[in-house]
Formats: sequence, C-alpha cells, structure tokens
Amino acid sequence: MNSPVGLAAEDKPKRWKKNFNDRSLKALKPAAKGRGTYDRMDPLLPGFGVRVSEAGRKTFMLAARYPGSASYVRRAIGVFGAMSLEKARAKARAWLELIAKGIDPVADEERLKIEAQRKRENSFRAVAEAYVAQAVIGPDPDRPRQRKGGEVQRNVEKEFVSIWGGRPIADITSDDVEIAIQAVVNRGSPGQARNLLGIVKTLFAWAARQKRFGLKISPCGDLKAKHLIGPKASTDRILSDTEIAAFWRSVGRLGYPYGPAYKMLLLSGLRLNECADATWGELDLKEKLWTIPKERMKGTAERARAHTVPLTDEMLSIIGELPRFKAGDYLFSTTAGRKPVYLSDKIKRKLDRRMLRSLRALARLRGEDPANVKLDPWTNHDLRRTLRSGLSRLRIDHDVKEALLAHVKPGIAGVYDRYDLLTEKREALTLWAARVREVTSPTPDNVVKLPTAGRA
Repeated sequence: MNSPVGLAAEDKPKRWKKNFNDRSLKALKPAAKGRGTYDRMDPLLPGFGVRVSEAGRKTFMLAARYPGSASYVRRAIGVFGAMSLEKARAKARAWLELIAKGIDPVADEERLKIEAQRKRENSFRAVAEAYVAQAVIGPDPDRPRQRKGGEVQRNVEKEFVSIWGGRPIADITSDDVEIAIQAVVNRGSPGQARNLLGIVKTLFAWAARQKRFGLKISPCGDLKAKHLIGPKASTDRILSDTEIAAFWRSVGRLGYPYGPAYKMLLLSGLRLNECADATWGELDLKEKLWTIPKERMKGTAERARAHTVPLTDEMLSIIGELPRFKAGDYLFSTTAGRKPVYLSDKIKRKLDRRMLRSLRALARLRGEDPANVKLDPWTNHDLRRTLRSGLSRLRIDHDVKEALLAHVKPGIAGVYDRYDLLTEKREALTLWAARVREVTSPTPDNVVKLPTAGRA
C-alpha cells in the first residue's frame, strides 16, 4: 500500500479536531456518493491521516513533501483494520524521519525488500543446498560428484544447516565454525570433528569462489585441525578376539539396517561407505560376486577402479535376510531403499555401550571384576584393519590381501583388474569368515552363554 496511486497531490491538509483513536476512526461514515473520498488528519502527528472512500475503506496516509516533489503528496501507508492505528503512526513517524534526511520512504522500503530477499537467497541453508546440488551430488544422485557425496550431504544438513540455516552466509564467523567443531570434539568424536572441518572448509571456499553469495573470504581460512582438535592420532588399533565376539553379539542386537551393515563391514574389509551404500544392482548372487563401481571407490577419477568382492556363504546368508523395497535399491536403508543407511556417531556410541556390557558379562563369567573392564576407543575403519591383521595370521599372500583391500599396486603394475586373484580372494574371505565364526560361535566344548542384558 505504499504507492501514491489514487491519492492526488494537494495543498497541505488541515488537521481534524477530534481525537484520533480506534473509536473515532470506526465511527467515520463512508464518503458521500459522487464525492469519491474525504480525509481526516491526525491532530497529533503532522501529515498523518486517514482517507475514507465511498465504500467505507479507510486508508492510512502521510501527506508530505517527499524528496523530488515540490508540493504535498498523500501516500498510502496501510488500511485501517489490516493495520492498527499504533503501527500506522509508527510507520508515519519513520517515514518523516527518512524524509528529513532526504530519503524517499517508498524507495527505502524497496531497498530493504531487495536486501531481505538477497539475505534469504544467500542464507547458509540456500548456499549449502546449492553447494550440495552442484559440487557434491551433481545431476545424477546415483553417481555423486564426490565419492562420499551422500555422507557429505547428511553431515552438512545435520551439523551445519541445523544451526546456521537462516543466517546470511557472509555473517558466519570463524568463531561460529570453531564453536560448531568444538561441540563435536566435546561429544567424544575427534575423528568426525576433523572430517566435518574439512567439509565446511570446502563448502565456504566454494561459496567464496562463486562471487554471488556475498561471501568474499572464507571464515575458515585460519582454522587448523591441529589447533582446534589436536594432532591426528595414528593408530594400529585392531579388535581382539574377545572384542570381535562382543562386537558380533552387539551388532546382532542393533537390528536392521545397522546390524547387517556392520557384519558385512567386518566380513568384507570394505570401507564404511563402500559397504553401507551398497545397492542390489551391484550384486550378482548367481556368481556370488559384489562389484562396487569405481565412482564409489576411494581415489581420484583417474585412479579409482571398480572393485569386486567374492560373496562368502556368511555374506550371502546376511544378504538373504535383508528386506527388498520397491521404493529404492539400497541394501541398508531406513527410507525403504531410497537412501543408504547413515552409520552415525549416535549408532556407534550405542554399539560401544552394548560391546562394553558384553565384555563385562564375559569377565564376570570368568570370575573377574567387570568394573575393571574397559573398551578402548575404536573406529569403524579399525574393522578393516582387523580383517587385514586376521588375514596375516591366516598366512594369506600379500598380493591377495592388497587386492582384497582394493589397494592399488605401485609402479607399472598400476591397477588390479577387478577379477585379478578372484579365486584367491574368495578363499581368503572364506578363511576369514571361518575365523570370525570360530570366535563368535565357538565349538560346544567352549560355549559360554552370556546373560541377557538390558538394551541401550
């Protein structure tokens, strides 16, 4: 209602002598037919008044010499009923202040609208959505631009959009980023904090390069992981036989999709997302093969290669119990197959609690004090290292171990063919599955029944 349309330029209006309040405004009669409109001006605020039409419509207005006008012009502020008298007066006063500074209030409102629109377009949420769509996932969700595209998208939404969503991206400071990362460290996930810092630094750097989001410099420029999180701990952590037994029992209690995904992770030696993002289309159940396409394997576009995993009887047994969804193709999913499962920190902490209870139950049966039992920190990647160590104990040939872990050969040998050493890989995984079965389901002479524990 800020346009002067229908409110013609006139001489300075005279003030109404009656009190200007809701009661007096409601009592105003419609303009006489043929007259068009009449005005009543506020005796307290110069230039502010109401124009009444033949239909009884009462429009708040401000008559003033606006910048660029030589005479008084009436401009509409709002309609009585839709706008209160108090708000109309406040708006009129604000307009008068702008006019005194030589600013046209209508032009200023338009400027504010444009700025507000620009802020919405440049909110962290909007920029993050653009980043994910253009740089992380791309046009084909089944073939994301980044190898861990699905995981990156989930982390951006959960860890950053949730706290900065509506804020203009240019308003987010290095302190904001530091607080967000420190919160992850404080909940006992330094590895995830390091991963998230890398993600958000990449996001801000991308946004700054676009030149259209109002972000000139990334707030992450001076943030270093070693200062925020501490030095990256090198680890050779592997799970002991007792821990493997506790792990297997605990993931069995997690249920679908987390339990089966964790079991396949231990049996296959795959990296977390290589396993968790599996689709039915990658499986050849007749030939007992699982081929992960190169787009999902670690490495640059030039070096990444498809990787084939022989499916052992234990893997096939797990796969055979998985549900099949019509809505999507993912093996492990909480969205009916539309998206892959996310093995989050929350799930890992739940698994750790269950493992610790199992380890303490075993200690109690051995006559030991369960209070002395601890579970040393371990990561999902340690399952891969545990398999690697187990294969060494089984005296598996070095090249077979490297092929199973999809490690690229150095030099001219360069790359394993996806079917290179396939028979040897199947034999090795079969031996490893037997070893896991021996540890998790010992022979009857060595069976120890654990007491049932409450669930986390």
